[in-house]
Amino acid sequence: MKKTLISIGSIIPLALPVLALAAAPKLDSYLGDLIDQATDLLGQLLIFLIALAVVWFIWNVVRYTMSEDEEKKGAAKGQMINGIIALTVIVSIWGIVAILRTAFGVDGGGAGGGNIRFDLI
Repeated sequence: MKKTLISIGSIIPLALPVLALAAAPKLDSYLGDLIDQATDLLGQLLIFLIALAVVWFIWNVVRYTMSEDEEKKGAAKGQMINGIIALTVIVSIWGIVAILRTAFGVDGGGAGGGNIRFDLI
């Protein structure tokens, strides 16, 4: 009888941390909040990158039209093409992510911060 009480008495203190962890906030809610914040940040960064690529493209259009030197026109034309490629890549990645979200049933708050949504379905 004494051995049983000693065994039970030594097991209970080992089980108390498990009971204390049951009362702790869920890790899922913390990770979910962290993922939501990261998604919002990346969405805002994506919008900034698109705006930057559009400004870069427009700036090079202005450079191309205002330049009289053929060498400068050629450089501006090359930069305009790079701007179009950058916009295409950024928007394509955005679309691929939207397709994957839809395919896997992941509900996102939007593709880019705020009320902007580019859901395909």
